[in-house]
Amino acid sequence: MSERVTWTMEDGVADVRLARPDKMNALDPAMFDAILGTIDTLCETPGLRAVVLSGEGRAFCAGLDMASMASAGTGTDLVARTHGLANSFQQVAWGWRTLPVPVIAAVHGVAFGGGLQIASGADIRIAAPDTRLSVMELKWGIVPDMAGFVLWRGTVRDDVLRELTYTAREFDAAEAQALGFVTRLAGDPHAEALTLARSIAGRNPDAIRAAKRLANHDGDAAAVLLAESAEQAGLLRSPNQIEAVTANMQKRAPQFRD
Repeated sequence: MSERVTWTMEDGVADVRLARPDKMNALDPAMFDAILGTIDTLCETPGLRAVVLSGEGRAFCAGLDMASMASAGTGTDLVARTHGLANSFQQVAWGWRTLPVPVIAAVHGVAFGGGLQIASGADIRIAAPDTRLSVMELKWGIVPDMAGFVLWRGTVRDDVLRELTYTAREFDAAEAQALGFVTRLAGDPHAEALTLARSIAGRNPDAIRAAKRLANHDGDAAAVLLAESAEQAGLLRSPNQIEAVTANMQKRAPQFRD
């Protein structure tokens, strides 16, 4: 795993980096395995409060390494569900969305194809102004199949997504922000993402996880309203919720517990 993804954790914030800089972090079988393993490990990491996801070197992720994936994908049953709702290719993007804590993607250089879908799995995406992005799969005669259509639903307008998918054209970070692919721009997206993650890590972790569950809820109005009530009932007068109130009243940093 260390050959393709590295990560450290400080004060509850995991700093996760795609680490194949010589190939602009392009996705080969080893990278897929490393991302899947990292997501699984983070799910079981005590004290985790937030994740920053970025890429080493000149890019966030240039998408599929077509040469290495050409033979690796032969005979793979893409329809088989190996990770809950997803197959393993989808899980490298979808897994960040289902990770129980917030994930912030710091995007620079390029985010093409699968790289854009991985970034889209994050809760929040901060991009450098000179970043280039593309829903690139049609360039190779295929469709986005790493959870993109689910992740973009509700953030990117349907007709815009269709145009970008059909044409595979590149677009810049300013357009990406306007279209909903990017949350905001920053000159140093990694530093900005770490600052945001540390701010999130200072909030009641039970409430943060509950908020992410609610944000991920795909039920109808009745189901979401009921889920809101159930989450709130579980939080009210719980130890960490009491600590949040007490710390605010005493004007001190809260001391939360897992």
